[in-house]
Amino acid sequence: QTGTEWAEIVPVSAVSGDQVQLLADLLVGLMPEGPQLYPDGDLTDAPEEILAAELIREAALEGVRDELPHSIAVVVEEMGLRDGRPDDKPLLDIYADLYVERDSQKGIVIGHRGARLKDVGTRARQQIEALLGTPVHLSLHVRVAKDWQRDPRQLRKLGF
Repeated sequence: QTGTEWAEIVPVSAVSGDQVQLLADLLVGLMPEGPQLYPDGDLTDAPEEILAAELIREAALEGVRDELPHSIAVVVEEMGLRDGRPDDKPLLDIYADLYVERDSQKGIVIGHRGARLKDVGTRARQQIEALLGTPVHLSLHVRVAKDWQRDPRQLRKLGF
């Protein structure tokens, strides 16, 4: 005897997924409701620039995680609505830098004649547009910051 009263006992299998959803549903039902952390409609308290940077990084890592598992950092240098556009046709300009540690990694990210970077931009732009609900012009540049993962100054500059 443990001296503990159990509300439910649910055997689960993480391997096959058996009864995992049942366990989740039971746990949610037992949790007390807490205070609302974000206004209605907000998914996070992270600024839009951080969300855009994460979506760009995710698109850049897709397909090259084995070669560049943690070697890409993204910094949104500038983000704002383009001046002179009609209110009913806004365009969000995003200028972002992708940082890698070595020239060889830069070539991997850019790809043959820029094809990979173009694909990264297309996928990231679509994700950002879906998230923010406005058309996006995305400008990406790949830069080398030698051994940025081991340099505290570089890490601070890159937002880590």
